Amino acid sequence: MASDSAPAPESPPAATQPPTNRRWLMFSLAAGTSWFLYLHRFTFGVIRPELEKEFGFSNTELDSIFALFNLTYAIGQIPGGIICDFFGPHFFLASIILLWSVVLPFVAMTGSLKGLAIARLTFGAAQAGCYPSLAKATRTWFPSKTRTIVQGLIASFFGRGGGAMAPIVMSSLLMGYYNLSWRTSLMLMAASGVAFALVFLKYFRNSPESDPKANEAECNLIREGQPEAEEAPPVLPASRVLRNPSLVVFFVQQFMNAGADMIYGLHLGSYLRNHYGIEDDVKFGLLLSLPLWGGACGGIAGGFINDGLIQLTGNRRWSRAAVGFTGKFLACFFLYAAATAGDPVRASWLLFATKFFSDWTQPTVWGTSTDMGGRYSGTVFSIINSSGSLAGFIVPIVGGVLLDQYVTEKMVDGELVKITQYEPVFMLVGVMYLLSALCWFFINCTNSLDPGEATVPASDDGSPVEPDV
Repeated sequence: MASDSAPAPESPPAATQPPTNRRWLMFSLAAGTSWFLYLHRFTFGVIRPELEKEFGFSNTELDSIFALFNLTYAIGQIPGGIICDFFGPHFFLASIILLWSVVLPFVAMTGSLKGLAIARLTFGAAQAGCYPSLAKATRTWFPSKTRTIVQGLIASFFGRGGGAMAPIVMSSLLMGYYNLSWRTSLMLMAASGVAFALVFLKYFRNSPESDPKANEAECNLIREGQPEAEEAPPVLPASRVLRNPSLVVFFVQQFMNAGADMIYGLHLGSYLRNHYGIEDDVKFGLLLSLPLWGGACGGIAGGFINDGLIQLTGNRRWSRAAVGFTGKFLACFFLYAAATAGDPVRASWLLFATKFFSDWTQPTVWGTSTDMGGRYSGTVFSIINSSGSLAGFIVPIVGGVLLDQYVTEKMVDGELVKITQYEPVFMLVGVMYLLSALCWFFINCTNSLDPGEATVPASDDGSPVEPDV
């Protein structure tokens, strides 16, 4: 007699199962994290002229307050990278997203320099571990042959896109269209970050191996081409860092790279308001966002160009160096054109081009960090990013003092008005772009700090070399 029910079919062996797609959920969460990081950080570009107008702070005072963010951001980089490498990014990232979102509106609750300083210091500390953790996450969840493209999308497109949306959401939409105060607008932006932190906590996982919904085929796809892990200390030894010459030059490169970037989050809003006299909030928000959209587009282009050159030439070192040098060199040219444009719309479009070429190097920075870092990617990225944060502390102070040296007073309709010349700051940024470009000739991304990957690098002509330990 036949059975009433047929036996359940056996599951196909793991080797024949198609890969699951959990890595794309992790990509979405990582991209969202990068987006919120810059969305919240670049609100200061909208707030700065409001603080200048409402409280009469000088350029030196405002730029020093801005710089305090980068002080704690720099100090927190390496501890954040070590924590991430040791415990994984899941709970760590969820915690810091929640923390920086809660801290963000504190700047709206005080009108004193002391209160603003405390708010900025706390905000910088909260955001410090984010990008080292995202660098670790991209290495864990994506295969090496497409990783730079993914990193370009996360770091540049979604990161810069978040920065570009900050003036649109806060100035054009909330303050302009809905006529909300800048304080209320900041509160709403903070609330959205809290909601995202809870979503991240629920769905993110440290690795495909720790995610029960990622099958073996997806794990094998991600690990394809990676060497077998060897025994190594859980924390990157300091001796390896100090004996790696490429990392030293990389540190200098990132100082110049990130230092030059300060103009977009700090001075550009005041430049458009004061130099060109833009009062309309909607127009101001759109023009202020335009250079950041250039960075977002450049990040995508840089990721594809980088991985494409590596596949085409087979030479990882010089492919990364070519993208890094070319981007920063072209950025110098367009920055000069923007500084002499004479029209706010033309200047914003030229700054779009400047940021496009400047930021097509961002995936190269991430890719070089993961190439050199291996399993210590979070720590290596934190070392590099701490250099950029150090520049973020020093350059705004220098910029503020420089601007105050070029302030003149003029009577307009019976009122004494201060006029600031911004050309010296543009010149400083151009020099930093050029120095950043030159550094790429001396950075060898195949000089790995991970002993488990020390036999993988190739020499400049692509032939195998002995590990540099």
